[in-house]
Amino acid sequence: MKYDFNRICSRKNTNCAKWDTIKTTFGSDDVIPMWVADMDFPAARPIVEALQTRAEHEFYGYTQPGPGLIEAVVERLQRKFGWRIEPEWVVFTPGVIPALNVAVRALTHPGDEVILQEPVYYPFFPTVKQSGCQIATNELKLSGGRYEMDFAELESKFHPKASMHDTPSRVKAIILCNPQNPIGRLWNREELVRLGEIVIGHGATVISDEIHCEIIFKGHKHTPFASISREFEQNCIVCMAPSKTFNLPGLAASSIIIPDKKLRDSFNEIRRGIVHGPNLFGLVAMEAAYRYGDEWLEQLLDYLQENLDFTLVYFTEKIPKIRVIKPQGTYLIWLDCRALGLDHMALRDFMRKKAKVGLDDGFLFGAGGSGFQRMNIACPRAILKEALGRIETACNSL
Repeated sequence: MKYDFNRICSRKNTNCAKWDTIKTTFGSDDVIPMWVADMDFPAARPIVEALQTRAEHEFYGYTQPGPGLIEAVVERLQRKFGWRIEPEWVVFTPGVIPALNVAVRALTHPGDEVILQEPVYYPFFPTVKQSGCQIATNELKLSGGRYEMDFAELESKFHPKASMHDTPSRVKAIILCNPQNPIGRLWNREELVRLGEIVIGHGATVISDEIHCEIIFKGHKHTPFASISREFEQNCIVCMAPSKTFNLPGLAASSIIIPDKKLRDSFNEIRRGIVHGPNLFGLVAMEAAYRYGDEWLEQLLDYLQENLDFTLVYFTEKIPKIRVIKPQGTYLIWLDCRALGLDHMALRDFMRKKAKVGLDDGFLFGAGGSGFQRMNIACPRAILKEALGRIETACNSL
């Protein structure tokens, strides 16, 4: 089936968080929303049809993941990444963020520390703090238009803190984001090995958020952290979902891979009575996506690549004061706006009030984010062109 990603579909008046909150979020209803990681493309037909078929069965009682769904997850990870997992490793949750909250609680005690590599997806911050833990920032370094991990500083997070009486490090985990949101980096095998050797070598655990792992641009590939070695496998929690790949965030269904039984049991104990499994429609959509969604996904990736190429050329030729950090994965573009000479609140007002484009403010992503904006390019090209044109006009007026 041929999908038309150029088709513009109205999502207004559907309680859409992206399009029905424009005025309350940005202060004006004439802003183009390009902030939240939610694509403006209809879902793949096999997913829609599977949901319709299930809805026609007029019983919506308590539901559990069936063997067919678990098999679909296992088969997909083997087929896409060469990562062989056991069915019992899979735990289902209503989203990755709830799973991250459970994972942090399962691994820490109040007062412990969790490493975040900022700038990073901002819901990570309350995930750590609401667990009673402290954030240990391992800021990513931008050099020559490319972000790198600072391994020396990462190692230092595990050293005793110098004071009158040295106190041991209380770092118990790191939340790894791969592909990294908002910068779009795919951490390669060598980088992951080095990170794992440091973190696991000091007795801590890796919580790996890999929700964007199938939105990959040409010439790049994703390496699941746990697939690298038996040691890494047994000392990590990997969080995945079809929500970003197949545009299903409203159905809230994620697969959390926890190979170590003790860690899995601890995770399930913490979640009991608080974080239940996904709703029945989320389970149906996940299985349909993983079994029958690849035709749609292949066409989507081609379209996103074209959108990325168009965006890169547009900024280079027409808005040179804003530099794009070229992503390797995700459909989120990290824009370096520092050359505009605006502080972070002035930059917010500039985009929202002058350009009339609603982006995510870089300072929300923590250290190193001030002066940046995050832009979602997963939309029909006509909308993308209009948004870029507005930013160009606004920049020309400075």
